[in-house]
Amino acid sequence: MIGIEKITVSLSLEGQDFDVGELVLSNRKIYFKYNPGFLDKGLNISPIRFPYTNNIVSAEYEPFEGLFGVFNDSLPDGWGRLLLDRALTSKGIIIADITPLDRLAYVGSGGMGALVYKPEIEPGKAPLSGPELDTIAREINQVLEGTSPEIIEKLFILGGSSGGARPKIIVGYNSQTGKLIHGLGNLPDDYEHWIIKFPSSADNREIANIEFAYHKMAVRAGIEMNECKLFEGKSGRVYFGTKRFDRIGNSRLHMHTASGIMHDNFRMSAMDYGHLMDCAFRLEKHVRAYEKIFRLAAFNVYAHNRDDHSKNFSFLMNAKGEWRFAPAYDLTFSYSGYGFHSTMVAGESKNPGKKELLKLATHFGIKNAITIIEQVQEAISNWDEIAEESGVSKEYSQSIKKILD
Repeated sequence: MIGIEKITVSLSLEGQDFDVGELVLSNRKIYFKYNPGFLDKGLNISPIRFPYTNNIVSAEYEPFEGLFGVFNDSLPDGWGRLLLDRALTSKGIIIADITPLDRLAYVGSGGMGALVYKPEIEPGKAPLSGPELDTIAREINQVLEGTSPEIIEKLFILGGSSGGARPKIIVGYNSQTGKLIHGLGNLPDDYEHWIIKFPSSADNREIANIEFAYHKMAVRAGIEMNECKLFEGKSGRVYFGTKRFDRIGNSRLHMHTASGIMHDNFRMSAMDYGHLMDCAFRLEKHVRAYEKIFRLAAFNVYAHNRDDHSKNFSFLMNAKGEWRFAPAYDLTFSYSGYGFHSTMVAGESKNPGKKELLKLATHFGIKNAITIIEQVQEAISNWDEIAEESGVSKEYSQSIKKILD
């Protein structure tokens, strides 16, 4: 089923449902109109680049194929898009015929955050048994090499609506029993919404341990992160998992990436941490927002996380319309495509350091910038110890330490 011309958008926010409005495709252009009753609620789902008005509005074609960023944030990219495209191709559908509205219909109620789209195209039924991680890892490798439609369909059901380049699945996790179940929709009592990542063909074999070590290091540096852990397959191989921050029990929070809220093309970005600090202040309306972003910028600089693009920062809105910077995620030792930081630090992306961080701090009036930098550096100086307790081998630990030093 493709060729959808109208999508209704609703918001399932902290147990309350709101009719947001309609997306309509006409003459290859996408138009949106808010439901007048929704405007009365005062819940502005995208305050910076999306007009909060009773008028019919449309976005430029770039950077999101004619969608406003808030709706583009619902669409999978990277791994999820690959799965959907492979699944549709296996049904004889030509990918060039698929519109953004068709893709939103495949997301339906299963996307990240709180937005829900109808009509919803059901991806199929999840397998009855809980996910076995080693099996899924093998199936992911088969997909990357080209494989059967049945496996693609299964993996799409398990995690096709998630964002990011790395393969992942959405699960329910019971911390008392250690049991995993398929995680789309509402979960039984005692289960929490988690995401588990799998290595892509380009990743080194210890990527899960390294990301877990970075999680511990970031928390020591004073950065807010949701709970993370290593999940073990039957073979003893481990996989990195993190508790979802867009879910509280089975209720949802509205999630918006920096890319979506500022209409920044994260693949060809000109974003600076200064833009992110300004955006965070406009949403949180408090100077503490500056410090949160500054601390994260310092961590990414000193911990060599260069894949710090605008989809790797998000904001959350609750049912009162209050915004806050989301817990940090996707923190790990990394290079970007060209080896530069994806987000600039005071205009510098090749090799930013203390000078650029302090320039940012001065511009935004951050009084305790030196203290924050020292706290971050102190946490990173414990890399050897943190890496060892996270199961990173001596070989990888030492190679990362050389660059951190």
